[in-house]
Amino acid sequence: MVIDPVARSTDGESVRIARDVLCAGAGGSGAKICLPEGPEEFARALARRGQRRPVVIGDDRALLRVVGLLHRERELAGVPVSMVPVGAPAAVALSRSLGVPQDTVAAARTVLDGAERAMDLLTDDSGGIVLGGLRIPCGRDGGRNGGRWAAAGPGHRVFVPGAAGPVDAGEHTVGAGSAGADGPSAGVPGADGHRPWWGPAARTARSALALLAPAAGFWGSSRTESGAAGGRRVRVPEQRLRIEADGVLLADLDRPVRGVSVVPGGQAGTGWPGTGAGRGVGDGDGQGDGRDDGGELAEVVVHWPGGGHPIRARARAVTVSGADFHYRADAVVGGPVRTRTWTVQPGAWRLQLPRRG
Repeated sequence: MVIDPVARSTDGESVRIARDVLCAGAGGSGAKICLPEGPEEFARALARRGQRRPVVIGDDRALLRVVGLLHRERELAGVPVSMVPVGAPAAVALSRSLGVPQDTVAAARTVLDGAERAMDLLTDDSGGIVLGGLRIPCGRDGGRNGGRWAAAGPGHRVFVPGAAGPVDAGEHTVGAGSAGADGPSAGVPGADGHRPWWGPAARTARSALALLAPAAGFWGSSRTESGAAGGRRVRVPEQRLRIEADGVLLADLDRPVRGVSVVPGGQAGTGWPGTGAGRGVGDGDGQGDGRDDGGELAEVVVHWPGGGHPIRARARAVTVSGADFHYRADAVVGGPVRTRTWTVQPGAWRLQLPRRG
């Protein structure tokens, strides 16, 4: 049982409940509790698990860290992963889309009594993985819930939902949002306890501009930041990209695209714009098994400027090329790169989910 430090600092009560349920359910077999303080200790705890099944208590970033470490050690296929989500709703959106219960007690009981489910994922040509889906562009705020990006290594950043000011990767501020929607300097007391005089004027100006700016939805030339004061809108630039799905050309550099989304096995649901509402087919319980009637393929959706009809395709491999571009894979932003290929790995990992029926 690996308890992420972010979970301990943000919701200690949920962590305690999950720990008690899991320890009681383990019975005579016992449960080993690990309390890592950083990524290095997290990796060591996972490496020393022996024959124990890893259980992560934390948010989506903790889940991605566990799956990524197992993938790098080439142990992912043989080690089922269990999770008890702890964090703000935006910080556990990936686990929710994968079918993990969001209630602490229900998730802990699923760890004890659930069933393993084979799940697809995407791997890229740099060794990265994608569990839920990816999109281009990644968006200025990285998501629809507001927040800031924190550095998480060369070429990668982690999205911290709800944080309004610059965030260091070592800070545990998921869902904090302490500086408000207008940024760290608008209306927030400074070190001397005084509020900047320009804060109200800045908010008024932004609200007036928001009312004049046209709304064009998530992928349009402008979009509303959820949670931003006054309906502040952020421009999403069009990009010239060459997009190929199993060698079939979907878009070329002579026509700009508004956005691209790629989802492994149709399992991202409503969390990813341009995809279907479900995660796959099966017995209709909404949990899915990471597969669908497309047959172990990724769903690719290309959106055009002006609201034109999007192009949809299913493929095993998707290649995107163009001028330096960024992409968001789950909770991580990658790039800039000029070309990247993502390939579906069917049934590459196993996740403990509620039993069907």
